[in-house]
Amino acid sequence: MFGRIGRFSVNRPWLIVALWVIAAVGLAILAPPLKSSTDQADFLPSHYESVRVSKIQEQAFPQQESAAAILVYQRSDGNKLSEADKAAVIKATKGFQGEQYKTFKAVVTTPEAVSKDGKMALANIYSTKKDLYDEDTQQSIKDLRADRDKLLKGTSLKVDVTGPAASGLDATESEGDTDAMIMMATLVLIIVLLGAIFRSPLIAFMPVLMILVMFIMAQGLIATASDWFGLEADSGVSAILIVVLFGVGTDYMLFLLFRYREHLRQGQEAKEALVNAVSRVGETIASAAGAVIVAFLALTLSTMGSMRAMGPSLAISVAVTLVAALTLVPAVFSLLGTKAFWPSKAWQRAPRNRLANGTGSLVSRRPGLIATVSACVLAALAVGALGFKAEFDTDSSLPKDLESVQAMAELQKSFSAGESDPSLVYVQSDGGGKLDPAALTGFRQKLAGVEGVGEVSPAGLNPKGDVAQFSVVLKHRPASEKAIELVSGDLRDTAHSSAPEGTKALVGGTTAVLADIEDAVNHDYRLVFPVAGLAIMVILGLLLRSVVAPLYLMLAVGLGFAATLGSTVWLFQDVRGENGLLFMLPIVVYLFVVAIGTDYNILMVARLREEVRKGKSPAEAARLAVAQSAPTIGSAAIILAGTFGVLMLASNTMLQQMGFAVAFGILLTAFIMALLLVPTVTAMLGSKAWWPNHRHDSPGAPGASGPGRTEEPDAAGETVRV
Repeated sequence: MFGRIGRFSVNRPWLIVALWVIAAVGLAILAPPLKSSTDQADFLPSHYESVRVSKIQEQAFPQQESAAAILVYQRSDGNKLSEADKAAVIKATKGFQGEQYKTFKAVVTTPEAVSKDGKMALANIYSTKKDLYDEDTQQSIKDLRADRDKLLKGTSLKVDVTGPAASGLDATESEGDTDAMIMMATLVLIIVLLGAIFRSPLIAFMPVLMILVMFIMAQGLIATASDWFGLEADSGVSAILIVVLFGVGTDYMLFLLFRYREHLRQGQEAKEALVNAVSRVGETIASAAGAVIVAFLALTLSTMGSMRAMGPSLAISVAVTLVAALTLVPAVFSLLGTKAFWPSKAWQRAPRNRLANGTGSLVSRRPGLIATVSACVLAALAVGALGFKAEFDTDSSLPKDLESVQAMAELQKSFSAGESDPSLVYVQSDGGGKLDPAALTGFRQKLAGVEGVGEVSPAGLNPKGDVAQFSVVLKHRPASEKAIELVSGDLRDTAHSSAPEGTKALVGGTTAVLADIEDAVNHDYRLVFPVAGLAIMVILGLLLRSVVAPLYLMLAVGLGFAATLGSTVWLFQDVRGENGLLFMLPIVVYLFVVAIGTDYNILMVARLREEVRKGKSPAEAARLAVAQSAPTIGSAAIILAGTFGVLMLASNTMLQQMGFAVAFGILLTAFIMALLLVPTVTAMLGSKAWWPNHRHDSPGAPGASGPGRTEEPDAAGETVRV
């Protein structure tokens, strides 16, 4: 089949290229815009308590709003606020209100909004828009910051802006420079590495251009699928999409180009070599892509809506890459012919590849030793995974010099740490009757007695009197681990058990949302990972026609996953002293190390199977497979790891964690698992690795290419024995 696909693409290159260009342009014009959401609460199922609280709040207190931003007033000399300073705070706040910013409907302060130490006063900003991260809201923050010097002129005060909208603006501006830098670094890295590997400017730039076409296609298809099936993509899917397409697309192109060059060195004509390359590695690329696609589709089982939306999006992008690798790439290189390698003539002769050949010889001669050392290295690194701590405070990852970060740190020195974003407790009457004020007072006292709670506001009743709201200020930062443990534990337990008779109590707010997200993520770990692992194992079994090989391959993948996570824990938590790692990091490692990194294992075992089919002994098959595959796997891994590694240039610590984890994990997968552990274990198992398929155990066996039997591609590009 793959031979026929390759022959069609190679012999009709202009048709293939034209179809791709027309499809990309058509989708770019006709596809609907990609919708997104930045609110994680929107992605939680309705049975979670924080989501139920949001529904109650919308129904009982439709006019109530949370502050979009907070003004933090202090004296420039750091002393206590005088009466004149407090009067200046009120005057300046009225001045901000009078400026009538586009999305700010109210800027208010009260005499009670002064800290107990007397050094700070606060004012709340309320927005007309629910989405605090849209351009108009961020522009309003910019305009307000531009006006503060004018409004505070002649006073001893300074004012900084923090809160969700201000943090969103600062993060956007900080990441805007980072995104541009990372994109440029990624492009330069891929172009330089491809140029160095093939010594050709055409091969250096052509993959980048083809991947851009794939990106347009994938984005259009994702937007169309989202529109047809009502999917909602997370706001970060486009950025992840670029990385996936560059990483996976470059990998599959390298798989094809290295085999294409290998056939050219054997003396085949350019078109024949290209058809045979597609025929030989087409199944490998399809299997690798299939493993990645099912791994991504397993995310549809996630409790988190953001993950459910991301899964199909990434699966579509990989499917586009697969089709491009089998059609567009052969068509483009059919047009270029051997001129693609210009000015290098290295494609005409096989290099010595001393390192690859030496590694292959070592693997075949000392498989037991190499397997033991490789497994021990991975196991030692995996120990660190036991110390993994999830960090939900995404603001803590922002650069410390941002205004919103500094202002929040100052605010938490003078006020309770949770003052900026209190938790909300609602008491609702079961029968719709009015609530008893005395019972609510006793309930409030129970909440105030919970260790870790700073203040509890008096009950605020809705007009019907059947729902009461309490604002609970915690002593911990709203997104901190301690706050999440408090809300999910003692605070919720106390609220539920102390609810007045005939009522129910629910706890919501940002911290409660994070507590529910933590529960959802833990659920996903228990469900999504095993399902994805089983699906990948089935694909490996179908590719290899074996039961044994997929088992030890998945064990190796699991060990690599733990080693990657453990290495990241040691670097960031133990060496750099971070409080924890991005709570989604295990999912990220799963997506990009386990799913995509499995490509290298598939390429290796496919080459091992190919050599065994030719009648080679297990040791000789391992030697040849490593020697032939090492340049391909090494080059692909370095490019893919480098693509993610540039994230470490970001000032955002969570991007640094993601960049290191994925880059290091890919290198572990390629150089320890695929090139050392997998071939040595396969060599030691011998024919047992391919059980129950023993047709290619030894030279001269049925189906083998032993003495008197050779394999040649037929007219359709399929392999026949003669």
